Amino acid sequence: MSMTKAEKEKPVIRVTDVTKNYRLYRRQRDRLWESLGLDFKKNYKEKHALNGVSFEVSKGETVGIIGTNGSGKSTMLKLITGVLTPTSGTIEVEGRISALLELGAGFNMEYTGIENIYLNGTMIGFTKEEIDLRLQSIIDFADIGDYINQPVKSYSSGMFVRLAFAVAINIDPEILIVDEALSVGDVFFQSKCYRKFEEFKQDGKTILFVSHDLSAISRYCDRAILLNQGDKVYEGTPKEAIDIYKKVLVDQFHKGSGTADAAKAEGGLAASGQRGEKLWKAQFPVNPSLVEYGEKNAEIIDYGLYDEKGLPSSNFIKGTQFTVKMRIRARETVLEPIFAFTIKNLKGIEICGTNTTMEKVPVETMHDGDEHVVTFTQKIDLQGGEYLLSLGCTGYQDGMFRVFHRLYDVISLTVVSSRDTVGFYDMNSTCVLDPEE
Repeated sequence: MSMTKAEKEKPVIRVTDVTKNYRLYRRQRDRLWESLGLDFKKNYKEKHALNGVSFEVSKGETVGIIGTNGSGKSTMLKLITGVLTPTSGTIEVEGRISALLELGAGFNMEYTGIENIYLNGTMIGFTKEEIDLRLQSIIDFADIGDYINQPVKSYSSGMFVRLAFAVAINIDPEILIVDEALSVGDVFFQSKCYRKFEEFKQDGKTILFVSHDLSAISRYCDRAILLNQGDKVYEGTPKEAIDIYKKVLVDQFHKGSGTADAAKAEGGLAASGQRGEKLWKAQFPVNPSLVEYGEKNAEIIDYGLYDEKGLPSSNFIKGTQFTVKMRIRARETVLEPIFAFTIKNLKGIEICGTNTTMEKVPVETMHDGDEHVVTFTQKIDLQGGEYLLSLGCTGYQDGMFRVFHRLYDVISLTVVSSRDTVGFYDMNSTCVLDPEE
């Protein structure tokens, strides 16, 4: 049944000027003494998780919340679901909620899968008869075979997550609230989860979800909310939210500037990283666990990623151009060095890459103190998802192949896509169907 205009515009979630503060105590006993009224000194620091946030979600809308770690996303979902209480402000919710926040939090490890289905259903408020009606759908969705009759403590982590997700998503809620849960399980189970997500949208259910998967935000959301350090800095189209989020990730967003700071950042590719200016790599969240090795006869001293506008970014819209830059300094004489980059998926499989030799760009011998900047520009047709960038400087000395410097998995990059095909790479196929005459 289609909804009337009035029903669509009716808010089912209303968040008004919500603030959430936490007290961080130096010692556990300080918390105890204060709770007993025995300590009159302030022995804690206040952390502001959310600062006066307001927004509404209408019936049938799909709204995404994005932001860096610690921005208040998960706290907001816990407040809406009643897990937490706001320090100030109000939250109003109309409709039955299913929340996929901490999957399996209410499971008893000694119970079988079937017993845990009934346990969780009862906790949500269903009668045994109502759970009976949903039981087969939950079993089919989890698809863990005979393990459904075994104690949950015998499950692998994958089976545990599948069952927990199946229970949470098959109770026919009016409002679905999800915190990163769509990335659980293997690729086949993820596909099933996304199909269920599509069904929810088609049925006119309200969905509010947090995700670091910008492709999912772009693909499924009608609107997006960007939180940064507890503040709501943007609410509107997913594309605009993602564009501003990209600035937040590289510390180029200034509160209150919205998209107006784009003009200030223009020319970032041309100007950034020159002598006396901020290093390119300082604008990116560099992997603290990157693998680095090499003789360092020549060293990669700086690097960066840039979008089609020349702005530093690690998030790219599929089908647009992006640039990899690196600066190399020689520590001694190196003969005709080779500069390279590769992109791998999160499983470590090399997806694509190139180097100066493959691109037929000869590099002359470098001497101690010499510097070169190499720029690789290309169209990104990878499927939407998360990838890792590696950089290298190699060459030949005395007829032997030598590794001067390699940086593996130095920066993560995200490809945002509204259309994915099979495999790692999109061939940009076109398809025409001619009716048979």
